[in-house]
Amino acid sequence: MFSTHASLGLLISAALLAPVAFASHVHRPPTSGQTSSAHKLTHGRHRSRRVRGQQAIEPERVTQIQQALIREHYLTGEADGKWDAATVAAMQKYQAANGWQTKLMPDSRALKKLGLGPDYSGAINAKDSNFSSASTTSSSASSTQNAGFVEASGVNQ
Repeated sequence: MFSTHASLGLLISAALLAPVAFASHVHRPPTSGQTSSAHKLTHGRHRSRRVRGQQAIEPERVTQIQQALIREHYLTGEADGKWDAATVAAMQKYQAANGWQTKLMPDSRALKKLGLGPDYSGAINAKDSNFSSASTTSSSASSTQNAGFVEASGVNQ
């Protein structure tokens, strides 16, 4: 009877320990989203990564940016259409002066402030539209309406 109980206990113990013993040999995919170097290889070569975003600025656009930076006294000399170190430094200085991050490619806010924003004059609905900035247009709110806004805001003038 003892040998039957011992055999049964040994069998149950072996059944419980077997998965643990073989678990170290189980292949599991990475959970961090990174693939191993074997997955990156294709026919013995690394796959090339697709480059995203704007990589270079057209010379005509560089000339426009340089002319605007010269006009704003951030760049000296002539606009030559080359995105060189002096142009990069002038653009970074302009962006820093306006509280924007200084990066190698021009910030869209900087281009707009330099007067180089998008041109909507050729848009379908441009014929009867006014694309001037809000600061140059007169306010359509009456003085009574403005006084109501001030009063409602609780701000004392």
